[in-house]
Amino acid sequence: MLAKANLISCNFSTIPSYPPPHKNQNSRTCSLQPTLSPYKISIASAGWFKPLNVKTKTTAVRKKGLLHICHSSLNQQQNVEKGNGVGESGNGNGNGGQGRDWTTSILLFLLWAGLLYYVFFLSPNQTPSRDVYFLKKLLNLKGDDGFRMNEVLVSLWYIMGLWPLTYSMLLLPTGRSSKSIVPVWPFLILSCFGGAYALLPYFVLWKPPPPPVEETELKTWPLNFVESKVTAMVSLAAGIALITYASLAGGDVWKEFYQYFRESKFIHIMSIDFTLLSTFAPFWVYNDMTARKWFDKGSWLLPISLIPFLGPGLYLLLRPSLATIPTPQTPIEPK
Repeated sequence: MLAKANLISCNFSTIPSYPPPHKNQNSRTCSLQPTLSPYKISIASAGWFKPLNVKTKTTAVRKKGLLHICHSSLNQQQNVEKGNGVGESGNGNGNGGQGRDWTTSILLFLLWAGLLYYVFFLSPNQTPSRDVYFLKKLLNLKGDDGFRMNEVLVSLWYIMGLWPLTYSMLLLPTGRSSKSIVPVWPFLILSCFGGAYALLPYFVLWKPPPPPVEETELKTWPLNFVESKVTAMVSLAAGIALITYASLAGGDVWKEFYQYFRESKFIHIMSIDFTLLSTFAPFWVYNDMTARKWFDKGSWLLPISLIPFLGPGLYLLLRPSLATIPTPQTPIEPK
């Protein structure tokens, strides 16, 4: 019987036994894992950009015998199982085990090149001297000469000055690139002068996920400014005032602005710039929302973000701060 029993046992692979995990009452961890929703797939596959991966650094502090390990991971994609041999560096590209889809970057580059060609060679330029006059008036470089500026043009000019702030709040820190040596801040500064024409090259070069964010970094410039609710509130209030000012203008004012749009290179390319910034903003709202693990509660803001400037501004006011994202706690084995 013993021989038979041994013979039977030899036909089965040995099942490894693992010791039960050591429970340490003095250790705790907080881990942030984003939820994956069906809507994410629909937007991420729309062909605009690749999904975002955001990770924050792991810190370990030992104090009075208490091991406190705080690990935050804001990952838009589901974690890859360790046993499948594919991870963040499974294939050497450092992007969640997947090769980068260059199709989107190529299409964005072609869009940017086509826009520049249109701006410099095809856009209307019937009133260059009037464009210079308008620019001096808008910059307050020309005194009061009795000419009344078009209210829609004035509103558009000042709201274009608010767009760089809005994009700074959306791209810092969740829109930065950790897989590229190209930083985002030069493009944000250039966007103050070039708008979407200056931001599009960064969209081409953008390679998520963003670099880790230290908690202390959130308390320093510029993250403490772009994460501030006061900044978001002032920006949204200014946008509401400007859009209301333009909306209350009469029909003759809007007809005059449309005539300017058809004749003036300055007003023509500025109007296209506003349209481009309004078009790309919903994606970056979605990108920031998933990074903050707020899609389940804030997904209703995605269709609202389609409203030019006001939609993204409302999201920036209501979004949770990176420092206040809830973190579930589960015990882990101490090192």
